[in-house]
Amino acid sequence: MSNIQHNSASQSSLSVEVDGTAIYAETIIGGGTRIGGETPIRPRRVPRFIAVVMAVAVLGSAFYAIMSWRDARAAAAAAASAWAPAPVQVSAVELAFENLPLSIAAIGSLQAADEIVLAPEVGGRISQINFESGETVDAGTVLVALDDKTEQAELLAAQARSRFADLQLERSQRLAPSGTESRQALQQREVEAEQARADVAIIDARIAQRNITAPFAGVIGLRQVAPGAFVTAGQSIATLTAIDTLHVDFSVPQRDLPKLDIGATVRVTIDVFPDQDFTATVTAIDPVISAQTRNVTVQATLDNADGTLRPGMFANVSVSLPSKPDTILVPGTAIQQSASGDVAYLVRDGVAAIVPVTVGTRLDGRVEVISGLAPGDVLITEGQLRVAPGAAVTIADPNAPAAAPAW
Repeated sequence: MSNIQHNSASQSSLSVEVDGTAIYAETIIGGGTRIGGETPIRPRRVPRFIAVVMAVAVLGSAFYAIMSWRDARAAAAAAASAWAPAPVQVSAVELAFENLPLSIAAIGSLQAADEIVLAPEVGGRISQINFESGETVDAGTVLVALDDKTEQAELLAAQARSRFADLQLERSQRLAPSGTESRQALQQREVEAEQARADVAIIDARIAQRNITAPFAGVIGLRQVAPGAFVTAGQSIATLTAIDTLHVDFSVPQRDLPKLDIGATVRVTIDVFPDQDFTATVTAIDPVISAQTRNVTVQATLDNADGTLRPGMFANVSVSLPSKPDTILVPGTAIQQSASGDVAYLVRDGVAAIVPVTVGTRLDGRVEVISGLAPGDVLITEGQLRVAPGAAVTIADPNAPAAAPAW
């Protein structure tokens, strides 16, 4: 039994069943005929209407997604343009002219007004030491005595000769008027008496040389000899230093010489006493400028009656000069550095503005502004790092209480 089926279109096929076996033949236009095999299973065709509906649905979904994304972007842009940051709170001051105190800063050292090395004028053995190291003594105090037994004996003999010469002179003075003794003999007796008194004075001076006395009041340094020691002329025994008045010696460049005057006030600070300021007065200016450094040495006198300071201390010196009027002074924190130089932040119409400035003298945390600022400008002193040019700012009330910490 056979079953024959035909298909038409671009291809034709024939299916014949022989003895229960299906034989399949297919002819493809332009491709010949293929015979044999089983009848192929072909996919079912989708109707054209359903395909169109599906394509329209896909395109509509894509269009809706694009429109939704565009609307979301537009809404976000509108919200961003409508939002404005809150004003930044800053501290600010209104500028005005001030007097700028000028000074010359230098490094100096303290020197004793009077200081000597105690030493004997002649050699001898020490019989007495009348001081202790570090003791304060008065002027005229005998500090060291050398053995003077020989000089004392010579003094007695000289005094005896002097008394005898005086007696001979008195006798000649009585006899000369009557002519009993010649005028020449009287003159000889006068000369002998003067010579005897001179011999006594010489021995007194030699005895005085064997005593070392304090020429002025001061403090004795460390003792370098002991009682009974033999010392030679000029050998150091100790130092004597007057510390009630000190000199402050310092150097300044020659360009500052015209600014210095005798009597100028000098402020002195010592590292040992960081919380104290001492006042001195310029008392001398060296007439010669150093050829090596081109500096001039200045000396100021400092009262040290309480003995707080000591010679040799390192000192920071500031010589006061007449003030510079009509100056703009600002806190040092108000000046910021940028790639183009120093700048400052001002408040203008409620917003921050940056202006370039030129700075001059710096003094105790404040800075002189030579150009860029004027009286009446509102200068931001704190908080300028949190603002940008054109940003809205509010000025904090300096009298408002500080906010309590969150913790």
